[in-house]
Amino acid sequence: MNQEQALAVLKSGANVFLTGSAGTGKTYVLNKYIQYLKARKVPVSITASTGIAATHLQGTTIHAWSGIGIKDSLSLRNLRDLRQKKYLKKHIEKTKVLIIDEISMLHKKQFDLVNEVLQFFRENEKAFGGIQVVLCGDFFQLPPIGSSGETNRDKFSFMSQSWLNANLSICYLTDQFRQTDSELNDVLNEIRKGSVTEKSIGLLQSSKELVDAEEPTRLYTHNMDVDRINTAHITEIKGRKKIFKAKVKGNLKLAETVKRSIMAPETLELKKDAKVMFVKNNYEKGYLNGSLGKVVRYNDEGYPVIQLNNGYEITAEPEDWRIEDETGKLLVSYAQVPLRLAWAITVHKSQGMTLDSAVMDLSKTFEKGQGYVALSRVKSLDGLQLIGLNTTALQVDGLALKADLRFQELSNETEEFIVIEDLEIKAKEFIKNSGGVLDKDEIRENCKNLEKGKKVTKKSTYLITKQLIDKGHSLEDIVIERDLTYGTVATHLIKIAALYPKTDLRNFKPDTKVLNKVKKARNQLVKEIGPGERISLKPIFDLLKGELTYNEIKLALVFI
Repeated sequence: MNQEQALAVLKSGANVFLTGSAGTGKTYVLNKYIQYLKARKVPVSITASTGIAATHLQGTTIHAWSGIGIKDSLSLRNLRDLRQKKYLKKHIEKTKVLIIDEISMLHKKQFDLVNEVLQFFRENEKAFGGIQVVLCGDFFQLPPIGSSGETNRDKFSFMSQSWLNANLSICYLTDQFRQTDSELNDVLNEIRKGSVTEKSIGLLQSSKELVDAEEPTRLYTHNMDVDRINTAHITEIKGRKKIFKAKVKGNLKLAETVKRSIMAPETLELKKDAKVMFVKNNYEKGYLNGSLGKVVRYNDEGYPVIQLNNGYEITAEPEDWRIEDETGKLLVSYAQVPLRLAWAITVHKSQGMTLDSAVMDLSKTFEKGQGYVALSRVKSLDGLQLIGLNTTALQVDGLALKADLRFQELSNETEEFIVIEDLEIKAKEFIKNSGGVLDKDEIRENCKNLEKGKKVTKKSTYLITKQLIDKGHSLEDIVIERDLTYGTVATHLIKIAALYPKTDLRNFKPDTKVLNKVKKARNQLVKEIGPGERISLKPIFDLLKGELTYNEIKLALVFI
């Protein structure tokens, strides 16, 4: 299934599991849908199973959003206590769409608890309280952390009753946007199928030493190896070190979760020539989460100037990792220069990144799926140097493999019956039933605000009047409906003519005699005052010696 088809299914209001191999654009589709909902003022809650994924989407963890924390079960008393918390009650009852990213890392028990909380709060026995739920992830990625002795069958969310009850439409993305090398793609697909050929193993093991001018990032499975290498490299560099400390605001408990989750360290030590990696996306400034470079100097404000591997220079100024509730209220912010030392990183921290080149040591791989996550970070075999490999690195969980094959079948069934026109009708019904807006001008206005990074605010007063005009209301109707004066509504008409030139205002047009009088008076004043100067109503009123009221003049000016 391609991205456009998946987006159409999402817009229809169906419960969806959005999946696909690494690099197929799952997060891209999610972000497109989030912007779509925000522009139409449909309350959407953006969550993820981990803090890393949550900050990528400007959301929060599902554990914090639902109030379940780290619990494995909830009693009736626990549920009642949760409902006493106003902030939980407010956003859970208001939400129309719940997004959970990195669903593969959410434990089955906690997935069931989210369903239980929503049903209790919303007093609705339908799955997840009857709201749209959108799950996103890939079960070949790292699995949930469970108790000792638990198998993945006990941990994977797709094994839960809540998953079945949600009646999910499966959207399995197939178009590859990360890997540009068909050989690497073939290797990754073989890992996903659980049958890696000798040829593929040979390709991986025959990877040559990378001879880039810049030393490539190294991926390890253990933090100890990563810290050792980064510390050794920064210590070797002679010269003055510069320290950047993060600024944290908001909920301190949540702040600790953010600190542990994001890749920008609380204390960042840099030196000139240090190898660094950007750890946030900023398309306007020209860097992505995973862009590599080195510190070449500091600007006048003391911030590091980074020369990317492509030669382009960017000043790394502090970025804000924010977690907000669905109303836009700030819960916590973490401001730091968006860099970390990048001679080495862990496979776990590399999830979601795209690397031009990497040296990988997978000899200590201890969990199925780690090797797949690591290898899928690079775009081609030319950018890979593999210095260690064990058998676990090329394995995926057997249950995940069976489930993935079934997901592909179900996605093909969904795709077979997609009729875009029918989905568009369902999309409008869903927006309407969710209390969202369908007016094209308002949506366009909201989209502009979102593109500028502004919040979608309340509808402009001119747009409200315009919508009444579109419905055929007369001037008198609008005055009564909006409890405004004739003069105010007439002023609105002037603004509407400028802001929304395609609006049909013929029903408000004065007769020809009135139009001619106002036009003649206005033209006379233009000659006296000069073109380009603003002409207020009073000079026109005085020139007409009271023949017309101010309201009549205003209405005439709409059409002149």
